[in-house]
Amino acid sequence: MADIFYNYKNQLYANITNRCDCSCQFCVRTLKDGVGENNYLWLNGEPTLDEIKQEMDKVDFSQYEELVFCGYGEPTCALENLLETAAYAKEKYGMRIRLNTNGLANLYHKRNVIPELAKVIDTVSISLNAATAEKYQEITRPQFENAYPALLEFAELAKKSFKHTQLSIVDVLSKEEIAACQKIADDRGIYLKIRKFS
Repeated sequence: MADIFYNYKNQLYANITNRCDCSCQFCVRTLKDGVGENNYLWLNGEPTLDEIKQEMDKVDFSQYEELVFCGYGEPTCALENLLETAAYAKEKYGMRIRLNTNGLANLYHKRNVIPELAKVIDTVSISLNAATAEKYQEITRPQFENAYPALLEFAELAKKSFKHTQLSIVDVLSKEEIAACQKIADDRGIYLKIRKFS
């Protein structure tokens, strides 16, 4: 099995699932099998909660301040393991928890899961990816037709529930698209992070 916990740019990440309800054109997993010094992040199967905890207990947490749920899948697709693992990391290791997500968890699970996430997650980073629903559908290719409005609703709900909420885009967008995304974030009082494509 690939590493469940991996280091990237001196941060600790949790790769708990390879399932994803999007198929983004720019997704790193379509280009290579790993990131940084982690050559292979494809899991041979969905890890159980016990397997995740066993691997977590092998990590030296003294060198990290935060655990980020972000791997070769959408973490909220493995919601129960995400919640239990985050709670375990907080209780046993005192870790701050960040979730990098596509913001479609409420659509995927057909209910509002934010109250559950907010019990164990400190920061949520939501991939906005585009300034319009049409462009979002084109480049993100989600399983759902109404994904973009659901993402924006998720972000607005998240802002009220987490210590910090941010939207993110990749710098492959045009200046005009970046400006439009900035307005979307500003209108909602949410920070916009512009990530470098790597």
